[in-house]
Amino acid sequence: MEKHSKRYRSAASSSDLSQEYALADAVEVLAKFPKAKFDETVELSFRLTVDPAQGDQMVRGTTPLPHGSGKKVRVLVFTDNADAALKAGADHAGLEDMMKKITEEGWLDFDVAIATPEAMKTVRTVARVLGPKGLMPNPKSGTVTDDIESAIKAVKAGRVEFKMDKTANIGVGIGKRSFSGDQIIENAKAVISAVGKARPSAVKGTYIKSVSLSASMSPGVRLAATEFNTF
Repeated sequence: MEKHSKRYRSAASSSDLSQEYALADAVEVLAKFPKAKFDETVELSFRLTVDPAQGDQMVRGTTPLPHGSGKKVRVLVFTDNADAALKAGADHAGLEDMMKKITEEGWLDFDVAIATPEAMKTVRTVARVLGPKGLMPNPKSGTVTDDIESAIKAVKAGRVEFKMDKTANIGVGIGKRSFSGDQIIENAKAVISAVGKARPSAVKGTYIKSVSLSASMSPGVRLAATEFNTF
């Protein structure tokens, strides 16, 4: 049996977690949980009814968060024009030199990778390294583009990417415990809407099975179906 911390058990006993809550009420429940010594990430967890084995039922996308993610995002840009990318706000930029650091040193000290279409011809050779880590640039997530400056600004401002895993679940960070209740609510609504709109056309009937709200060190608070069953 999984053992939970004293803080987790205290949070679980402070509210009826067998209930389902409206989003605003769920945020209030979360706010009452004991806080960790660090600024925890607030996350939405989705359980979907799709079949991950079917290629036409993949769920992925991006969405800007109205109030940002609260996280400092380290950006690597794969490009032949490193100086321009660094001037635009990238934390790291380059092509052959960056590739060498990744393949020879196992360097992965970045959160998002952006690439120009031209650079992707080279970047694809490290897909086996970046792919499993969720770091591979992808046109669908806006991270393969010639407009590097706009892509960097969007990522730094708090655009988040979501992608269904092999068990048809999605987890998306939507802010920090230090955010106000209204900020969390507005960010949550943006993500719920984005996941809803990413519904594959092949999926009939119920699409989102359940959604829960949690913090890094807290149990999840389930949302009422009325918050997401319009998708």
